Amino acid sequence: MNAIYKTIGILGGATEAMQIASEGVADFATIDRILRDQAGFQLGPFQLLDLTGLDVAHDAMASVYQQYWHEPRYRPNNMLIERLTAGAHGQKKGEGFYKYLNGVAQIAPEPVTPTVTEMPPVWVSTRAMRRPELLQLLKDLGAKIETGASPSAQALSIVAPLGFDVTTVAIVERLDPARTVGIDMLIDDKLTQRRVLATSPATRADMRDAAHALFACDGKAVTVIRDSGGFVTQRVVAQIINIACDMCQQGICTPQTLEATGAVDLGYTMGPLTMGDKYGPTEILEVLFNVQTVYGDTRYRPSPWLRRRGALGLSLLHVES
Repeated sequence: MNAIYKTIGILGGATEAMQIASEGVADFATIDRILRDQAGFQLGPFQLLDLTGLDVAHDAMASVYQQYWHEPRYRPNNMLIERLTAGAHGQKKGEGFYKYLNGVAQIAPEPVTPTVTEMPPVWVSTRAMRRPELLQLLKDLGAKIETGASPSAQALSIVAPLGFDVTTVAIVERLDPARTVGIDMLIDDKLTQRRVLATSPATRADMRDAAHALFACDGKAVTVIRDSGGFVTQRVVAQIINIACDMCQQGICTPQTLEATGAVDLGYTMGPLTMGDKYGPTEILEVLFNVQTVYGDTRYRPSPWLRRRGALGLSLLHVES
């Protein structure tokens, strides 16, 4: 069973994190911060890879990918072999995704919150995830909220998609992409230690900085990333859950056995199916469908286990009688 969790942790979480980094969405430390502070992971995926050893992780990924006849869900990322070729094997060798000094990762400090003298009014998409909570949050933060059917020419437009990127939402909703910023609302803001915003390639710097300053004004940490279908947390969490569901679908293990083993060794605070139930099987299903639409990659196709239970409103722990 430990091997099953290694598969879920390395292939589900770490592989997707490497894919995100390879797209230039965010750097290693930023991705790790997001998954620790927003998703509640005890270890970020790049911390986990460095601790496990990049050579060990690479061999595990390559082996599973070959055993499953190049199943797209298990496709490794080139980033590991590139670092191994450069002699970076992880913490044990003093360098992996991070450099280590006396066993301590050397990480640059986060960018400071920008100073904005005058905040623009804010308009929230009618299709935003957790829109009532988002509106209340903005009200608590002191934002000047517009309530019209569309934003004014001065407004900062806030979108909160599941699986889609900011670019796609701005086009579909006919918003000015220069004034549009996304926020990840998969997880209730009250349950997170960090807010994550995303900009499109067209987002103006003043609008990006205004959104950053606004969402940080109560002292909560804020990270701004480049555009990504599913931000960071949505993509990584959805892949972990999806691979776990497919293991149950294939009869590799039962849901109860999978959850009972415990995922804490991989830095998660709960089992992957419990995680799926907590964030909502239908929401995770929507993330996967929409991320697959954005990237056109079959690695994101939902497992039948997840698709059927999500469609029927059942727990991911549900076993057919």
